[in-house]
Amino acid sequence: MTVKVGINGYGTVGKRVADAVSQQDDMEIVGVAKRSPTYEAEMAVEKGFPFYAASDKYLDDFEEKEIPVEGMLNDLLEKADIIVDGTPKKAGYKPIYEKHGVKAIWQGGEDHKLTGLSFNSMANYDECFGADYVRVVSCNTTGLLRTLYPIHRDIGINSVQAVMVRRGADPWDTKRGPIDAITPVLNIPSHHGPDVQSVVPEINIQTTAVKVPTTIMHLHSVIVDLEKDVSTEDILDLWEKTPRIKFFNAFQGVDSTAKVMEWAKDRNNPRGDINEIAVWDDAVKVEDGRLYYYQAIHQESDIVPENIDAIRAMMEMEEDNIKSIHRTNENMGIE
Repeated sequence: MTVKVGINGYGTVGKRVADAVSQQDDMEIVGVAKRSPTYEAEMAVEKGFPFYAASDKYLDDFEEKEIPVEGMLNDLLEKADIIVDGTPKKAGYKPIYEKHGVKAIWQGGEDHKLTGLSFNSMANYDECFGADYVRVVSCNTTGLLRTLYPIHRDIGINSVQAVMVRRGADPWDTKRGPIDAITPVLNIPSHHGPDVQSVVPEINIQTTAVKVPTTIMHLHSVIVDLEKDVSTEDILDLWEKTPRIKFFNAFQGVDSTAKVMEWAKDRNNPRGDINEIAVWDDAVKVEDGRLYYYQAIHQESDIVPENIDAIRAMMEMEEDNIKSIHRTNENMGIE
């Protein structure tokens, strides 16, 4: 079974998911849609993706820039089995997808109530199996679930306190972010804890966040009160067996988010991305039933493999989430 995937919104998320879909042996891209004729639209065509205009507002501009347009978004929806929506939040495409009877995946910028289902590959793949509409949770929430869910499942969690040290903007974004400031997120708690609970309601988690003048990654400082008496080595062994977690340490010379990203570039990862969650194993410590650790999240790419697994779950292509995860990882070159 080869699933026909369309991408609506070919930006930070959409272009990465399109590439990831192209790497899978059970999926194909039937088209990508974008509203305006940016360089990303030109590159989509260069890669051989059929290109569709999401709006007729810029049709003349597409023609002027010699970007061949196969049709409009409605035409793409007639060809796709499922749409990955990478448009700005609250863009309002759900009624259009419903009209065409096409399944759809949204990203973490949308509210949980849009779909009623928020997705994480490890935590609730079964719950989303066969669903029509799913939201892949945000980069930060994905990172928290990657490390917390196996602890919740195998050890038990009494409570979690986590501080999100957030990048001010993506590297390409010149319109946002603090320049010479640390900006506290004054909504207390931050949305990240409730977002975790939209996937696993039983996890007792409180979160706060601050924005800092960096563009490359988020960093989390996490404290977990554990239900069972375990050692630091037990936690490390558990994470070692968990997909999409990558250990780093200062002995390697990786003592910052900048060094993590340099590792990804030196490994020749596409775009210098790191789909895994970076955990400093030399800073993991369990003391008196309390776990302390730091982790870093590459906000542009950690959700990409989750989108691929969500496609398999929703299209009922693979019943076993671990098999889907390993298949996605192998095809994407994720360790």
